[in-house]
Amino acid sequence: MTTRDPALDELCVNTIRTLAIDTVEKANSGHPGMPMGAATMAYVLWTRHLRHHPSNPHWFDRDRFVLSAGHASALLYSLLFLTGYDLSLDDLKSFRQWGSRTPGHPENGHTSGVEVTTGPLGQGFANAVGLAMAERWLAATYNRPGHDIVDHYTYVIASDGDMMEGVSAEAASMAGDLRLGRLIVLYDSNRVTLSGTTDVSFTENVGGRFGAQGWHVQHVDGMSVEDMDAALTEARQMTSRPSLIVASTHIGFGSPNKHDSFHAHGEPLGADEARLAKRAYGWPEDQPFFLPETALAEFRSAESRGVDLENGWLRAVAGYQAAHPEVAAEFARVVAGELPSQWDATLPVFTPKDGELSTRVAGGKAIERISAAVSNFIGGSADLDPSTMTMMKDLGDFQSPDFSTTGEVPPTQGMSGGVLGYAGRNIHFGIREHAMTAIITGMAHHGGVIPFGATFLTFSDYMRPSVRLAALSKAHVIYVWTHDSIALGEDGPTHQPVEQIASLRAMPNMTVLRPADATETVEAWRVAMTHKTGPVGLILTRQKLPVLDRTALPPASGVAMGAYVLRDAAGGAPELLLIATGSEVTLALSAQATLTTDGIRCRVVSMPSWELFEAQSQSYRDSVLPPAIRARVSIEAASPFGWERYVGLDGAIIGVNRFGASAPGPTVMKEFGFTVEHVVAVAKSLYAKTRNV
Repeated sequence: MTTRDPALDELCVNTIRTLAIDTVEKANSGHPGMPMGAATMAYVLWTRHLRHHPSNPHWFDRDRFVLSAGHASALLYSLLFLTGYDLSLDDLKSFRQWGSRTPGHPENGHTSGVEVTTGPLGQGFANAVGLAMAERWLAATYNRPGHDIVDHYTYVIASDGDMMEGVSAEAASMAGDLRLGRLIVLYDSNRVTLSGTTDVSFTENVGGRFGAQGWHVQHVDGMSVEDMDAALTEARQMTSRPSLIVASTHIGFGSPNKHDSFHAHGEPLGADEARLAKRAYGWPEDQPFFLPETALAEFRSAESRGVDLENGWLRAVAGYQAAHPEVAAEFARVVAGELPSQWDATLPVFTPKDGELSTRVAGGKAIERISAAVSNFIGGSADLDPSTMTMMKDLGDFQSPDFSTTGEVPPTQGMSGGVLGYAGRNIHFGIREHAMTAIITGMAHHGGVIPFGATFLTFSDYMRPSVRLAALSKAHVIYVWTHDSIALGEDGPTHQPVEQIASLRAMPNMTVLRPADATETVEAWRVAMTHKTGPVGLILTRQKLPVLDRTALPPASGVAMGAYVLRDAAGGAPELLLIATGSEVTLALSAQATLTTDGIRCRVVSMPSWELFEAQSQSYRDSVLPPAIRARVSIEAASPFGWERYVGLDGAIIGVNRFGASAPGPTVMKEFGFTVEHVVAVAKSLYAKTRNV
């Protein structure tokens, strides 16, 4: 676009600054300093480069914008309001208040125009890498010559704090490897953090680091409209590498006493200082939320531009549909977030004749069928494909078309056996669990793909901050967590998860499934593919387990209910309940056989998912776990924390109260009491106790 009136530019930039100041002052809470310093770069990006449609924030080919520095949310809310999104001035005035659409940090799905949930630093940066990856995959998969229906950029505004967090370093490394040329990060380098200046904690050459990671790096004056415009223009033309624009700015710009001070970071300016800052801008000092008509008109021109952009795209889509009807129909389906008809018709079926199978192997066989039926199912592991069984054979590796390798792997072929390129569906995340998790959250929020990430369950601890934000924002992502218990064996307690399952269950919106055998694993995958209101974690075994005989037992479709009666008591109503998950379900069935011989009527309940069970009606839950039965034993090779809710005050919990041990898996399980003899002894003692009360 042509250069505009410098006076109008200054007026618009100061409008952003003062709106942010007033928003924070009204709430008496927030971070005014970064919006005051970053207003120039935000203005240039949002009015000269960002392709968006405020009246339709879900237009698919829009550019994505991420405010990774979520503490500067007043900046984003001001931009959304000014450019015409469904956010009013009253919403700004209710910043950080109960029930408002302007929470303290941006939340996807809560505020129109917010692409991802940010706040914990570095997360938005890593999410943005996922957004950019989804764009490249969709473009490579669905675009055709002369029909570039997926053609957009991902922009980020990040802070010094974002650059310090490890997740951004992991994600930046991966983005450089992938040569994500449509990812542009504006680094607001104001050299101030919440508690001081960066010279006490962060003196590295950030641009040098990113350059070493393969990024295109520019250093500019972040307070100059024209410098920022030129830098963004150059970054957009750099299609072979992601771009970092290191923009030198001043936190609290214009505030006489808080300019370049950490006091402008985490607290309001205060009424007196706010007036002084406005005076420095030449702004009315006693008119909160003052909006110059010419500035508002300039910002609101984004609406008409958005209409033109989307209409142009719709015309392009119409031509695409006429030229390529079949692929266009598939593209429409993935954009709508729909699964193909009969997508699960070919999921594997297991019987005892298949012999013993670990649930990770069964999961791998399910992935093979899902990937064949669902063309936008994409993912990978943190360098653990041979162990997590998540490689999708012959479907290619997601890599830059310019990628080359050395050594034994030919440069035209990846580990999966497929051709390399952005259309590859196997993502090699490397040993970057945290970034992997944040990246697939970004991919999910982009839309058009169903992403998964895999690693060992014990390493879910490396993933936790990103898992939490995926849950908070209800992202449709799938985690495959294998090597699920102390039965892992010789690798010992560093690799044997104990407390992880309980802690994951404690997370709102997180659905955890620990299937009992190969058949339940297939059903768990069916749940994972269709559950769209938050992440799903599949917790799978390394050790082999028998395939339960479904001709003698109920169908595994009960997995979708969270818990179901696997085998009921013989000879009358049950007197005792054995409730188990995962590999311990087989143990419970064996213990039931002994208890039945000894005259105790026992019911075995398979409970792969607490969350799904709690979502069922009270009548269903009572039918599975009758309230009158007080003799209840839970069996899970993990922390006992939380099982009290199902066994009650009178029940018994067979779990793991310490870290594991290094020994063969069967030995470890025996030493920790996961044997038929121990389960039977606990059950008999409890049965006698409850009968005598």
